[in-house]
Amino acid sequence: MIKDKLTNASTYFGISENIKEGFEWLKKTDLKNLKDGKYNIKENEIYANVQTYETKKSANFEAHRNYIDIQYIVKGNERIGYTDYSNCKTVEAYDNDKDIEFLECANGEYTLLSEGEFLVLFPQDAHQPSLNNIKKQIVKKVVVKVHI
Repeated sequence: MIKDKLTNASTYFGISENIKEGFEWLKKTDLKNLKDGKYNIKENEIYANVQTYETKKSANFEAHRNYIDIQYIVKGNERIGYTDYSNCKTVEAYDNDKDIEFLECANGEYTLLSEGEFLVLFPQDAHQPSLNNIKKQIVKKVVVKVHI
């Protein structure tokens, strides 16, 4: 897992060309005025989900096998839990079409993700997004999905 500000994204361009393209799309796009929905960045390789929602008190952990997440906060903030996949057990079987598995995890840690910050989550990073920090709030987030 990597946590940083979008202004430092170029530090991570060397991980892969697709991650570089995902970050470049985030940097050049008017995210504040982008409507919720799915945006294709590179056919079958990179896409973005823009979502506005209210944070919640609890959620299952999740993990992905075929895509890396770049979760970027446009507005608001949320707590996100994370732990190594090996600390988890499956509560909802892996869905290949949606590239998601829901998990119950032990030994999770939490971080606050605020406006202008991102998390890069790899397949070994089970994560629990969209959680309240102190109280419920509206968050606008972009999740760039980068094929491994």
